[in-house]
Amino acid sequence: MADASRYTIGRFLDDIAARYGERDAICGEASSLSYAELRQQARSLAKGLVHAGVTKGSHVAILLGSRPEWAVAYFGASLVGAVVVPINTFATPRELDYILRHSDASTLILQTKVVSNRFLDDLVERHPEVARTGDGFITCEALPHLRRVYAFESDETRADNQRSVPSWQRLFDSASDVSDTMLDAIVDEVAPTDDAMIVYTSGTTAMPKGVVHLQRAPVIQAWCWAGQMGLSPEDVVYSTYPFFWTAGIAMALGGSLASGARLVIDEIFHPEQALARIEAERATVVQAWPHQETAMADHPSARTRDLSSVHKIEFVRALSKIVGLEKDEWGTHGSYGMSETFTICSSVPASSPADIREKTSGRPLPGMTIRIVDPESGRVLGAGEKGEIAVKGLTLMRGYHKVDPENVFDEDGYFHSQDGGSLDEDGYLYWSGRLSNLIKTGGANVSPIEIESVLADRADLRVAMAVGVPHQTLGEVVVLCVVPAAKSDPQEAELREYLRERMAAFKVPKRVLFFSAAELSLTANQKIQVEPLRAAAEERLCTERAVIDGVLYEPKEGLAD
Repeated sequence: MADASRYTIGRFLDDIAARYGERDAICGEASSLSYAELRQQARSLAKGLVHAGVTKGSHVAILLGSRPEWAVAYFGASLVGAVVVPINTFATPRELDYILRHSDASTLILQTKVVSNRFLDDLVERHPEVARTGDGFITCEALPHLRRVYAFESDETRADNQRSVPSWQRLFDSASDVSDTMLDAIVDEVAPTDDAMIVYTSGTTAMPKGVVHLQRAPVIQAWCWAGQMGLSPEDVVYSTYPFFWTAGIAMALGGSLASGARLVIDEIFHPEQALARIEAERATVVQAWPHQETAMADHPSARTRDLSSVHKIEFVRALSKIVGLEKDEWGTHGSYGMSETFTICSSVPASSPADIREKTSGRPLPGMTIRIVDPESGRVLGAGEKGEIAVKGLTLMRGYHKVDPENVFDEDGYFHSQDGGSLDEDGYLYWSGRLSNLIKTGGANVSPIEIESVLADRADLRVAMAVGVPHQTLGEVVVLCVVPAAKSDPQEAELREYLRERMAAFKVPKRVLFFSAAELSLTANQKIQVEPLRAAAEERLCTERAVIDGVLYEPKEGLAD
């Protein structure tokens, strides 16, 4: 898709509906939509939003599970030029209130409940003003910009004190009050450079920030993912990626729709149900987090099902053996990105040779520029020099919501990622870990990336990540967490000696702990989360009753303050 004027979410919807029409687009557990039906329902919802007073630039929050209705709400609000605020369905009440207030959401579309989370009940309990409005506007000091709430219901009946909260069906019922020509006029005034979305990040260490993206970002990424994954209209994609994160929006929803594929989704992940749907729908592609694939592979029913239709799946995952793959011919790990770039900013096609996908993070995508800079001075580094990854380009965020841009971008417009890496002479990016999370031990600062860089060439290590574990006298001690490569058996003593020969003694980890890939917690962009890993390392030391420099790590009492 070369015409940049088509890089709005509304025009993207028109384009895929024109191409794929009556083909199945999204198949949920209880409902399905063709491409044409998705466009029709999104336009009806958009008209209802216009009738309710939503205009270009209004902030519309969406709190729905991964179901076809999420896509309807997303496209419907985007057609109007509203700024969509996807909300994590695992958000606590406190987090939900924070996002609604911080994002300046004026309209909220929420599901009354998802599993045990009763979102409407909890919202009304915290803010009774939400249920006292009837057809009027909400006025709530705790959520000062919120004016309208629409409740999507599936199979439950609302309590009496919630009946004045209108159903989202009211938006569809009022659609006839807005003409097609009026909606088309509104859609025509939405530009690729207009604000489209505020995504609240799931960063490795920092509190969530509101990442503001332009209309063009999710559209460019949708076409990009379709091409990089090699998807076609014959593909059936089973995905567990939630739609409230950029991976779900760009890779699962966007990539599938851009290719004309059929996207199969479940609102809640259950291994047995996932396997059943993969089998019944004859899925050709599986997108799931490592722990989910492990759960599917370990389920008793896995080996009794016909999963032979699957041929696009990460080879290193446990499920690939269950479906019968014998060669590593497809995978998306040869990429680098973040919420701030709406997923990938560098990549190689998923069908690239395995050694390229496993060893590199690909090359910068069209419209994206990557440079490596000295994290202290900001000096641009040359090929092979290790430093901080800095990016800019078409899918880079406009900025963080309510944060001054001069505190986000450098004078050349680059965003400094706080990730370490290097570029080779051929333009391939090598990601080497986080630059932050300095370990303070015995009065000295130790950079995890320095340790990890020394180990980067070790073929027997799939993951090597240094963390600081609390210590009563030293403040922290350096602990190396390792996931061995397949068919490898690295030893703790040898790894410590290897590092001792290459760096100062105070930087050598006091312990090396071994983990499986399934034990790692990942962000939406498949980066390893530091805090859960640090906690797991400390728990492992306590379980072992390890003694480090005279301090005993005990299972129950833990460390003294």
